[in-house]
Amino acid sequence: MGIHSPDNTPHLITVGDASLPGIVFLHGFLGSARDWLPVAESLSDRFQCLLPELPGHGESRSRDQNGPMAFHNAALGLLEAIANVRSGPVHLVGYSMGGRMALYMALKFPRRFKTVTLVSATPGLRTTEEQRERRVHDELLAAELEQDPEGFLERWYRLPLFATLKAHPSFPEVLAARRTGNPKTLASSLRALGTGNQPSQWDNLADNSLPIMFCVGEKDSKFVEIGHQMVNLCPCSSLEIFEGCGHTLHIEKRTLFLDRLTRFINHPSSLPK
Repeated sequence: MGIHSPDNTPHLITVGDASLPGIVFLHGFLGSARDWLPVAESLSDRFQCLLPELPGHGESRSRDQNGPMAFHNAALGLLEAIANVRSGPVHLVGYSMGGRMALYMALKFPRRFKTVTLVSATPGLRTTEEQRERRVHDELLAAELEQDPEGFLERWYRLPLFATLKAHPSFPEVLAARRTGNPKTLASSLRALGTGNQPSQWDNLADNSLPIMFCVGEKDSKFVEIGHQMVNLCPCSSLEIFEGCGHTLHIEKRTLFLDRLTRFINHPSSLPK
């Protein structure tokens, strides 16, 4: 395992030999590069896995920016961190906040990627009014996280989309990892990279040219519906619904996720719409 942290670029862990094809894994809100380590270690004989950390998460610095360019600038920082380790296009995987970032990067910089796998992710909100309302909501959450981090985590994981994760044997380990985060920088990241501050990509889906696999959990009904909407608008895409899973399907059904991911990467045109 290698660790790469040049100044002003996101912290990044590598797993696997540089001579192998590359896969980038982006974690979700409150997470870190280590969230993807079990997956990366399972793939390390076939791929070099790059695990960057989003701004304000893990050992990545907060960018202290939450204006309209914050999301784009975070994407540029991630691209730079990847380019510091590998040249040429790579496969891209992202979960939740990391999935939203992955979709943005793929649509803006398609030549940097071979395939894209999105886990419980969206193209953002459709209207400026929805974005404005969500920024207000995200600001309240960020303030709560700064003022009462333990209470925030307790309330966060009470959300219905995490019900299946809470029932999973891995949940205590996940919760312990979340408690190691820095509340101040995580709150800053939510302000910068939250759904309300994300440029909507709904109108850009039709321009996609990359193979994309949208992955959703059967029990995560909101994201199942979004997944159907995305695949209907996005060329070269497919939708995979994981039975018995919620939002964190890559944790709840890790072996199945690995199987479908490697099948997609090896045969990106084989999955049905």
